[in-house]
Amino acid sequence: MNSSTLISPPAMIRRNQHHDTKSVQALDSAHFIHPFTDHGDLATRGSRVMTHAEGIYVWDSEGKKVLDAMSGLWCVNAGYARKELADAAHNQMMTLPYYNAFFQTTNLPAVQLATKLASLAPKVGDRSFEHVFYSSSGSESNDTNVRLVRRYWDLLGQPQRKVIIGRVNGYHGSTMAAASLGGMSGMHAQGDLPIPNITHIGQPYFFDDGLPGETEAQFGLRAAGWLEAKILEIGADKVAAFIGEPVQGAGGVIIPPATYWPEIQRIVDKYGILLISDEVICAFGRLGAWFAYEQFGMKPDLVTFAKGVTSGYIPLGGVMVGNRVAKVLIEKGGDFNHGYTYSGHPVACAVALANLELMEREHLVQRVHDDIGPYLASRFAELKQHPLVGDAQTCGFVAGLVLVKNKATKERFAEELGVGMVCRGHCFGNGLIMRAVGDRMIIAPPLVMTHAQIDEMMTLIVKCLDLTHADARKNGWLA
Repeated sequence: MNSSTLISPPAMIRRNQHHDTKSVQALDSAHFIHPFTDHGDLATRGSRVMTHAEGIYVWDSEGKKVLDAMSGLWCVNAGYARKELADAAHNQMMTLPYYNAFFQTTNLPAVQLATKLASLAPKVGDRSFEHVFYSSSGSESNDTNVRLVRRYWDLLGQPQRKVIIGRVNGYHGSTMAAASLGGMSGMHAQGDLPIPNITHIGQPYFFDDGLPGETEAQFGLRAAGWLEAKILEIGADKVAAFIGEPVQGAGGVIIPPATYWPEIQRIVDKYGILLISDEVICAFGRLGAWFAYEQFGMKPDLVTFAKGVTSGYIPLGGVMVGNRVAKVLIEKGGDFNHGYTYSGHPVACAVALANLELMEREHLVQRVHDDIGPYLASRFAELKQHPLVGDAQTCGFVAGLVLVKNKATKERFAEELGVGMVCRGHCFGNGLIMRAVGDRMIIAPPLVMTHAQIDEMMTLIVKCLDLTHADARKNGWLA
């Protein structure tokens, strides 16, 4: 099949151009291996071909307008079609499109962005962030964290400190090290993961794991205690770090009790262990702050970032390296034999700078904290009254609900019924992108949403829940 006879590059970028969906789907199936996709199923169903976007909406090749309640993949914080970001990329491409950061070389956007990020990162006690290591993704950033952590302990004469503890159902990326740090069983089943010296504790999911009569606050302390138990099991002298997302994202928007992170902090301080806050999703306004760690009572040594730093317009990730770690690496480390071709890519850094300036100018972080975040919380809480919804929670501009068979007993639907995927199908069919994580339905909309658009989204969510409930009744899934 000659692709040039079916679709030309200019046709792909013109918004109002007619698209031959079936031809694109055929080429897609023939040549494009997608992430996290059953390709046998894809060949049968065909991909949904997205063609253009603006604000909080995307359009497919059939002309269907869809409200993107997932910000692409948690990342289009400033919304689609922002000319400022496209202009920043173009201007930098015409000035210095690329140069590497190896061999004692730098570029202006990389330096400016590192300076800006250091100014935005809150100083917590005696811990501050004045240094940045760049990558192109959250996965690469968390691979970098493994290298940073182990190098730190080697330089301090404690090379036996290699074990990094993560959480079941946590997500830290899909490269070998990042997938190992995460606690996704489906990922660990492929590729002989996790790699050695990475282990996991349970997640702080009160709805599933709270005991009868136990308060959320009590559960938060108990769940944090699983870390101390694991440290003692392994031996504190062998544990290098603990990694966690302030709010778990891909695991289903799991929001920990308020007692959880302060107790985690107490435990890592007690045993002298490094703390990594993975904020690939949580930073840059998503939870109502530039970085989430301060609002959760954390004092991390390393902070992973990506996604929202450029609003997803161009790949960029990195690690904020706290002074405790940076000082050892700089003063004792010599060469740090780690890096990427695109570390500090000038175009990516220029777009990030323009994005952060846009967010400051439009007060997007404050809007989430003071306005649209609380409004989403009030509207989303209404879903608790729906017969299918066992619980509904928000934190800033992420939200999740759990679908249940019986609200009184919290009984769940059988996993093989795929009730979350049924609901997701109704969402797609009715102009809404809402993600299913098992029986949890989650959203993370663009931060530029208005109250009226939140209302529009909520109307669509209720409609799709009603359709899912009707299916469950028709199929005899309800008691």
